[in-house]
Amino acid sequence: MTELVANLGLGLSVAFTWYNVLFCFAGVLLGTLVGVLPGIGPTATIALLLPVTLNYDPSSALIMLAGVYYGAQYGGSTTAILLNLPGESSSAVTAIDGYRMGRLGRAGPALAAAALSSFFAGTVATFLLAVFAPPLAVAALRFGPADYFSLMVLGLVCAIALAHGSVLKAVGMVLVGLLFGLVGADLFSGMQRFTFGQIELADKINFVSVAIGIFGIAEILRNLENEKAREAMVTKITNLFPSKDDLKRIVAPAIRGTALGSVLGVLPGGGAILAAFASYTVEKRISKTPEIFGQGAIEGVAAPEAANNAGAQTSFIPTLTLGIPANPVMALMLGAMLIQGIVPGPRVMTNEPELFWGVIASMWIGNGLLVLLNLPLIGLWVRLLTIPYYMLFPAILCFACIGIYAINSNAFDLYELTLFGVLGYVLVRLGCEPAPLLLGFVLGPLMEENLRRALIISRGDPMVFVSRPISLGLLITALLVLIIVLLPGIARRREAVFQEDGD
Repeated sequence: MTELVANLGLGLSVAFTWYNVLFCFAGVLLGTLVGVLPGIGPTATIALLLPVTLNYDPSSALIMLAGVYYGAQYGGSTTAILLNLPGESSSAVTAIDGYRMGRLGRAGPALAAAALSSFFAGTVATFLLAVFAPPLAVAALRFGPADYFSLMVLGLVCAIALAHGSVLKAVGMVLVGLLFGLVGADLFSGMQRFTFGQIELADKINFVSVAIGIFGIAEILRNLENEKAREAMVTKITNLFPSKDDLKRIVAPAIRGTALGSVLGVLPGGGAILAAFASYTVEKRISKTPEIFGQGAIEGVAAPEAANNAGAQTSFIPTLTLGIPANPVMALMLGAMLIQGIVPGPRVMTNEPELFWGVIASMWIGNGLLVLLNLPLIGLWVRLLTIPYYMLFPAILCFACIGIYAINSNAFDLYELTLFGVLGYVLVRLGCEPAPLLLGFVLGPLMEENLRRALIISRGDPMVFVSRPISLGLLITALLVLIIVLLPGIARRREAVFQEDGD
């Protein structure tokens, strides 16, 4: 406990510097903005910001990017309640009862319930992150190359299991990502692979180009194609603070949502979306009056909002301690660390303690700032919804191109950006989720490195992956997850659930 207090003290001393508070404020403000504006989202935004982070201290950069992520979870509830148009995928569940409350003249209590539940969940999840991350990082130091390889296999299998749509398409996306990760100079021999004579590819495909292309540019093209008319609620929003009865009704759902979201957020591929859906289902099943769900039940707002914010913040646990991203946003966070020269994994806590604890402590500051930003500025967020998307996309596109070119001052990076932008759009049109591709691209080089190190240590004996208990356990778990997902009944139910989410 003494060590935990000392570490949190170090984190607070980093997070409370004026420039890191400023970066945290900028992150949560931007996160709220992209959460409010449907169709942009934190993944595309963080991808677009990656070039900017090169110019700043790693701690400040990661504090800002983290703020964008959990800030978007707050902002997404605003459009879900006022427009029935979730700004974030994880806010789709909030829209079920939140929008109904707005139509009944209770938009104020719905927004307050979302903000208060999110603040509670974010505070608790940050504490859990501070408590459980260090022992997990210490345990991870015992992992050998074979164990790390098996852990990454499990991470990719979980990403496949929780991806939208067809399992076969998700497997294909992971394999494509792994293949892209092989491009460039071989780590051990220095020989060039799959470069096709292009010297620019010798140093591997630019991660920022891939991220901005398949998420940023592809998202712009998709939203221009499917832009919907937005009609904001014109009635004045009053009674932002919920009544005593409302507070009694949201306490238990917020606690249960926080607990469920904290657990599911750690799972690779799970995170905020799965947590929100699961918490809503739990609340409806245990309720004595399940018929009120879908008719404006405040519990149906509090539970998923608590769950998605808790899930968003506990997803940092495997990212910061194991170097395994739990979702696409965490993959981008790993990319931000790599381009800053920081090797992700359990040694981050010991080699970069200011960064590790500073990011954790900044989440408390960010959650407090979000409550101050969301409720008093509801009017401003509603006005922003009137901006047509076709006026936003040229600025976003220009910002992306300038940021990419500024990294290496190389026009080839712009060609990569264009290629992956078109590829990302085509994948979406074909019903293939790009997220597993990015996870495969990020984890591919790390998997190859650990695979080859394990084989070198074992003198080429592949049995090293099943002779070590940790590695064997992880591989068995991965196999069981894959078998369960491929069962016909589970596969049909899974695709039906994600089809409803997409609709």
